[in-house]
Amino acid sequence: MRRISTSFFTGPLIAALLAGCALLPEKIDETRGWSAQRLYSEARTARDEGNYKTALDYLDKIQARYPFGRYAQQAQLDTIFIQYRDNEPDAAIAAADRFIQANPRHPYVDYAYYLKGLVNFNRSDTLFERLAPTDRAKTDTATARQSYNDFAELIRKFPTSKYAEDSRQRMLFLHNSLAAYEVNVANYYLRRGAYVAAVNRAKFVLETYARTPASAQVLSIMTQAYIKMGMPQLAADSLRVLESNYPQSPDLPKLNALVKSAG
Repeated sequence: MRRISTSFFTGPLIAALLAGCALLPEKIDETRGWSAQRLYSEARTARDEGNYKTALDYLDKIQARYPFGRYAQQAQLDTIFIQYRDNEPDAAIAAADRFIQANPRHPYVDYAYYLKGLVNFNRSDTLFERLAPTDRAKTDTATARQSYNDFAELIRKFPTSKYAEDSRQRMLFLHNSLAAYEVNVANYYLRRGAYVAAVNRAKFVLETYARTPASAQVLSIMTQAYIKMGMPQLAADSLRVLESNYPQSPDLPKLNALVKSAG
């Protein structure tokens, strides 16, 4: 029997299907025709409700449709904040850097600097949760130091900013926390018998974080390390500095006994 070719039917069928698809209505963008003000209002509402993806979508539309209006710049600032709240630190910092570069004289550019510091401040939480890690290589203090530098830059450029005082308080906290971390590292070396490393770390703390509560602790560590290395004179010198500057240190009785026995 003669086989009937189906190609004659296939071609018209595909064409008909394609034509039918073309007749389907496009997805309607409900925001079409919205003013920048309405888009911004909806973005703020979505943000307040925790709908960060929706809020960012509205803010993106403002910047695309009204790139030169005042709402566009405000949308950029709000984008930084929302990405920060949405746990997108890299995106938030990148957005802050773009805003600062494009708007160095904007009346609210200090807010962008502040948010940069805040993003890195929150990223450094893990440092303060585990000041004495078992493996030092796994602890990164870079974000804490960067946060300190971000806040310092804000204060240097905008000393009267409404964010300056909070930045100063956070810098003090970071300074003391980084010092405490270094103390724990020095103490870690002392416990492991790495006395030279303990002394060097203690000296670093005294040079970098002077006038912090960590100073008394590292002087105690230095005294103990020198005793362990058989250097009683250096141990006595460290103890003398500790007694002179921190007479209330609870380590003094123990250290005095150690130095006397070592001498």
